[in-house]
Amino acid sequence: MNLIVTTIHKPTPAAEEYARALASRLGAPLVARERRSLAALRAAYGADTVLVAAKDGPVVHTPDGAYFFHLSMAELRINNLKDGKPDHMIAAMGLAPGMSVLDCTLGLATDAIVASFAAGEEGRVVGLESSPLIAAVTGYGLAAFASGRPDVDAALRRVAVVNADYNGHLATLPAASFDIVFFDPMFRTPVMASSSLQPLRQLADPRPVGPAAIAAARLVARRRVVMKEARGSGEFARLGFATIVGGKYSSVHYGVMETGC
Repeated sequence: MNLIVTTIHKPTPAAEEYARALASRLGAPLVARERRSLAALRAAYGADTVLVAAKDGPVVHTPDGAYFFHLSMAELRINNLKDGKPDHMIAAMGLAPGMSVLDCTLGLATDAIVASFAAGEEGRVVGLESSPLIAAVTGYGLAAFASGRPDVDAALRRVAVVNADYNGHLATLPAASFDIVFFDPMFRTPVMASSSLQPLRQLADPRPVGPAAIAAARLVARRRVVMKEARGSGEFARLGFATIVGGKYSSVHYGVMETGC
């Protein structure tokens, strides 16, 4: 990926400073916009990806479209929880207020936000994201996005972002330091064609979860290791998940592994 960082047209001093901070954090060139289009910038600098420090946060322009922080399905799922409707992920986790969750594949943080809402003010949710670019976009959104709903915004603010690869990070954590360890790896075959998720697939880590990561997660999780995968995926059997949770007609299921800690 060839990345450059720039600003919107006519940036404020604060926007320029934010762009400089992003470029420094990501180790990418900072390019003056100078009224040029994104296509012109790509051509001039041989870049396939452009990060724009926009007024409402960073926007990543990839060959597959723009990637920016948004709530996706998190708000609808929170509404359903408030209405007493079940959420298959929360059920698979056995998540209750006050519990802690380590999300090893944070991405857009949709699942982490729902988990944070369910865990409540006394709970704890930490998200690991191996991509510095995704971590920057998601971290900004969790810290600054305003939905207009205090309960949703509070759930966002409680999610801590760590830019780290779970394959190495899990080994650094104390035993039984989280109630639940959660994986949502990039599906081998997408369950649906989603224009909003295509840019994320371009940026995210495509590697499948390995047995060593599951073994490390079992040591970290006091209660359960949970993995999200496409319905009927062979990944559940490959990694030793014997219990599968999910709706009868859902395209997504959850493998559950009790740790017994």
